Amino acid sequence: MARTALVTGATGFLGRQVVKAFERAEWKVVGTGWSRAKPPAIVKLDLTDDAAVQGILDEIKPDVVVHCAAHRFPDQCVSDPTGTQALNVQATGTLAAATAARSTLLIYVSSDYVFPGVPGEAPYRASATPRPPNFYGETKYAGEQAVLSATRAAAGLAVVLRVPVLYGAANEPKESAINVLLDAVWAAQQPADPAAPVAMDDWAIRYPTNTEDVARVIRHLATLYLDRRARAATDDDPTPAAALPRILQFSSEDGLTKYQICQMLAEILAVPLAEDRMVPSREGNSGAPDAVPRPYDCHLSTAELRELGVAVDCVGFRDWWRRELKAYRR
Repeated sequence: MARTALVTGATGFLGRQVVKAFERAEWKVVGTGWSRAKPPAIVKLDLTDDAAVQGILDEIKPDVVVHCAAHRFPDQCVSDPTGTQALNVQATGTLAAATAARSTLLIYVSSDYVFPGVPGEAPYRASATPRPPNFYGETKYAGEQAVLSATRAAAGLAVVLRVPVLYGAANEPKESAINVLLDAVWAAQQPADPAAPVAMDDWAIRYPTNTEDVARVIRHLATLYLDRRARAATDDDPTPAAALPRILQFSSEDGLTKYQICQMLAEILAVPLAEDRMVPSREGNSGAPDAVPRPYDCHLSTAELRELGVAVDCVGFRDWWRRELKAYRR
C-alpha cells in the first residue's frame, strides 16, 4: 500500500518541489496552502486553527507530515511579528502535538538562521548551540523547540531539517532571495540614476541550495525514518527508531556572496556588470542602523546526514543556472 504524505505550504517555493518528489516516488500526496490554495488540488488549511489541523490529520491519516509553511523573509517577518509568531511558532507547536498524538512522523523545515554566523564559527554541526541573529531566526529556533518538546516522548516521530537560502524553479523571481538577483542584474543594465549604481552585498557568504535537492532529501528521510520505525515494531525493539537523529542539516557547498552570484548570472546572460552599474557593498551589519541583522557565514555541516547514508550531493549552482537561463541569453 502506498504511503501518504501531507505537505504544508504546498503552493510555496519549496513545498511545490516536495510534492513532486513524493509523487515521483509513487506516494499519495495531499498538499495544503492558504492564500494560493486552489481546491481540490491543494486543500485550503489555516494552520493557526487547531480544530482544522486536527480535522485534516484525522481525514487524511498521513504517514508523514512535511511542514514547509512559514514566514521566511527576515524583513517581512519584522514587519508582521504577530503573524510570524503565529505561523512559525504557535502553528508549528500545534502541528507537532497533533502529529505526535497520532504517531505520525513530522519533518519540520528550519533554517541556517538559527545560528549567528559570526566569522570563524562555521561550519555549524547540528549539535551546535543556536544563537539566532534576528527575529526570523528566533522564530525558526522557537519552532524547532516546539517540535522537539511536543515529540520528546515519541522516539523517531519528528526530525528538524535545517536548510540555507534556497533557489530553483520559481513562479516569479521574488519567491527566492537568490532568484530575485536576476532582477538586480537586469536593473543594473540601465540604472535609473547613472551616478547611483545598484549596491549589492559582497560581505555575507551564502550557500544557495536547490529546492529539488532539498525535496529529494526530505523524501529520503521520510522513507528512512518510517522504515526504521516499521522494523522496530516488527522486531519489538525500539532502539533503531529511537537512535535516529532529531536534528539534521542539508546544504550545498557553493559559498557565494550576493555580488558574486550577480557576477555569475551576468556572465551566463552575457550582459555587462561593470562597477559603474553595480558596486559591491562590504558594510555588512554596519550599514543602515535599522536594517535586519544578517549572519556573515552560517554554513551548515551535513555530517549527520552522511552518517545516515543520505546523499548530500547537490546540483552545481552555475550548471543549474546555465540550463535555466539558456533561453534568455542575448
